Amino acid sequence: MSLAAYFWPLLAAEVTPAEGRTLVLIFLASALGAILSRLHTRIVLPTVVLEIVLGIVIGPQVLDIAKLFPLVTVLSNFGLALLFFFAGLEVIEKRVPKRSLRLGTYGWGISLGIGLIVGLVLQQAGLDAKWWLVGVALCTTALGTLVPILSDSGVLATPLGSAILGTGVAGEFWPILFISIFLTSTYGTLEEILLLLFFGVIVAGAARLALRARPPRIVRVLRETIHTTGQTAVRISIFLLAWLVFVAARSGFDFILGAFAAGLVVGLVLDSPEGKVVRLKLEGIGFGFLIPVYFVVTGMNFDLDSLLTASGLALAGLFLVLLLVVRGTPAVLWLRELGPRQTAGLALCGATALPLIVAIVGIGEGRGAISDAVGASLIGAGMISVLAYPMLATRIARATGTQDPTTAPVDIVSPGEVAEY
Repeated sequence: MSLAAYFWPLLAAEVTPAEGRTLVLIFLASALGAILSRLHTRIVLPTVVLEIVLGIVIGPQVLDIAKLFPLVTVLSNFGLALLFFFAGLEVIEKRVPKRSLRLGTYGWGISLGIGLIVGLVLQQAGLDAKWWLVGVALCTTALGTLVPILSDSGVLATPLGSAILGTGVAGEFWPILFISIFLTSTYGTLEEILLLLFFGVIVAGAARLALRARPPRIVRVLRETIHTTGQTAVRISIFLLAWLVFVAARSGFDFILGAFAAGLVVGLVLDSPEGKVVRLKLEGIGFGFLIPVYFVVTGMNFDLDSLLTASGLALAGLFLVLLLVVRGTPAVLWLRELGPRQTAGLALCGATALPLIVAIVGIGEGRGAISDAVGASLIGAGMISVLAYPMLATRIARATGTQDPTTAPVDIVSPGEVAEY
C-alpha cells in the first residue's frame, strides 16, 4: 500500500460540523480515558482499554455520534506510526540485560512455533483468518502497557522484572519484523528478505551517521533550542520518522517497519541524560495527542455485535487461553532462576498483549487476512489480558516478595549491541 494512502489528508477541504464534532468527541474520549484510568487510588486501569471502550461508545455500534472522516483516519494512522516508533525507543531505553534479551528471544522463537501450529489448526478448523497472522498475533507482548504497572508495584527492579523486560522486548521487536515480511504481497518472500536486509543497512547507516556526525555547531543548536520554540531535536526526530516510513513504504514493506526503525535510530541518539528531555517532548506528542486517537478510532471500528454473540465470546475466551499458552510456555526457561510462582507471574506478563494485536488485526483486515468477527474476538481477548494478567502477576510477585535490585544481573546491553540480538 502506498504511503499516500496512509498519510495524505485532504487538508484543503473545509472541516464540516460533523467532522469537527467527531474530532472533539475523539479528544474527549482520549481525555476521559486518562482520567478514568486513575480515579481509583489502588486500581490503575490500562488507558488503552478505556480508549477503545470509549471509542466503541461514541462509534456506530452504540451512540453513533462520531463518524470516520479522511482527516480522522490520517490522524489515526499517524498515531499507529508513533506507537511503533515508541516501541523502537523502548528497545534502546530499557537497557535490558543481555541474558534477559537472549532468553526472551529464544522464548519468542518457542512462542512463534507454538503460535503458528495453533493458527494452522484453527484455520483448518474453519477459522476465518490466515494461520500465520493468528500465530504472530498470539506471540506479542504489551511491554509499553506492562512497564508502568510493574514500575509502580516495585517489580521492575527485581530479577522478575528483568525477565519481563527481556520477554517484552522480544515480544515487540520480532513480531514487527515478522509482519513486515508476511503482511505484504508486493514481492516474493526471498525478495522481501533481501529488501529487508537492504533496509537494515539503510537504518544502520542512519544510526551510525547520527551517532558519529555531530558537528559542534549542530550540537550547539540542539542544546540551545531544547527549551525554546525551535525544538530542533524534536523536529529532526519527526523527520527521521517520516523519512524511514517513506523508505519502508517505497521498498514494499508496511510503514510500521519504518516507524519502528526510526524509534531505534532516535533511541540510540537520545541515549544520554540530555536526550531524556527530548524523549519527554516526543511522548507528549505521541501519548498526549496522536496515539490515543488511534485507539479511540479502533474502538469506533470495533465489531461489538460480533463479539457479543455466543460464538464471539467463546472465541475471545479461547484466544485468552491461547495467549497464555503461546506466550506463557517460554517462561519455563526461567524456572530454575525464578522459582515456580515468579515463573507463573512471568508467564502472565508475557501473555499480556493488546496494542500490537490491534495493529496486526487492523492491517490484516485491510488485506483480507482476517475477518472482522475474528478480529473483534482477538482484540477482546487482548483487552481482557491487559486487565487481568498483570494484576495477577503483581499479586504473585508480592506473595513471593521482591528481591534487592542490586542482585539483578548487571551485564547491560550497550546501544551498539542491540542489533546483535
